[in-house]
Amino acid sequence: MAWQDRTHIPMLLAASRSLWRSPHRACTASAAMGGNKSRRSLYTAAMNYRHAFHAGNHADVLKHIALLALIDTLKRKDTPFFVLDTHAGRGRYQLGSEESRKTNEADAGVMRLMAEASLPEVVERYLRAVQADNQSVARPAMPGQKPTRPTAGIQLNYYPGSPLLAAQALREQDRMAFCELQPDEAEALKALFARDSRVRVHAGDGYAAIRAFLPPRAGNTKIGRGLVLIDPPYEAQDAEYPQIIHSVREALARWPQAICMVWYPIKLRRSLQPFMRKAAALPAKSVLVAELQVRPDDSPLRLTGSGLLIVNAPWQFDQLLAPALPVLKQHLGEPGASTRLEWLRQDG
Repeated sequence: MAWQDRTHIPMLLAASRSLWRSPHRACTASAAMGGNKSRRSLYTAAMNYRHAFHAGNHADVLKHIALLALIDTLKRKDTPFFVLDTHAGRGRYQLGSEESRKTNEADAGVMRLMAEASLPEVVERYLRAVQADNQSVARPAMPGQKPTRPTAGIQLNYYPGSPLLAAQALREQDRMAFCELQPDEAEALKALFARDSRVRVHAGDGYAAIRAFLPPRAGNTKIGRGLVLIDPPYEAQDAEYPQIIHSVREALARWPQAICMVWYPIKLRRSLQPFMRKAAALPAKSVLVAELQVRPDDSPLRLTGSGLLIVNAPWQFDQLLAPALPVLKQHLGEPGASTRLEWLRQDG
């Protein structure tokens, strides 16, 4: 299946065309955007955030359960689809690394669930994927071997990030583009997918990549279905939310049937109200919110939880996610933890 992209930014078009010809060549969006002054990037490559400190925590658990559930929904049809991850990270994280052990956030996240014998299928599906990735590093699976999830003697050495979980879930006919601005993380991401012809790695600003890669094409044919994951580091804090609304609007204008999933941190829930009002007004058929607060809203710790804004969520997707939230609250939450699953908008 031949791939090309379409964009109205001439320099980024030239760069992204070379990216498609050489699947894992870096395309620097900040340089390519020189002729477009309409909206400046929020970030430079010199960011402080490193996801290695947080891999496998409660926020990853919620995000990745929903990500895999959305991908499985898209796979119900045989036609190909496309996944764009705007802030992909390095793809796989060592849970024994100095960064991970400094915070031990995976111990209070994915590891708590791994120790449970029986959980709802939407959660089990996620845990099997994490376990299968660890097994694939230690011992590649035989053809036709199905992943299992033993609960005895569990040892996770790695945590697969969003791009790796997505790539392992997608089919041969599906395609992916993963974007990462930080050079060392982007290099690790390129190395991880060096042999996967379905994947394009874009070393640059993920917000700019929306203009470069949407709508996706296979040859001369547009790909009508797919998913855009927007999961920024939020170092820009309050400035991030207007950028997200702008980017989701842009994605929908270019690719109206796209599902857009936005991850956001919860520090004080009331501070999210303006963002939620603007999200409810997006030009989409539906807007679903799923949240997990692992501690009370008045906690002295800054991060109390996280949420997902799912735009153009599939029909009855709330029912698919619903069994997961009380389980996450029970096993990952502190006293006063809470969850939320609500349609901000649902047409028809």
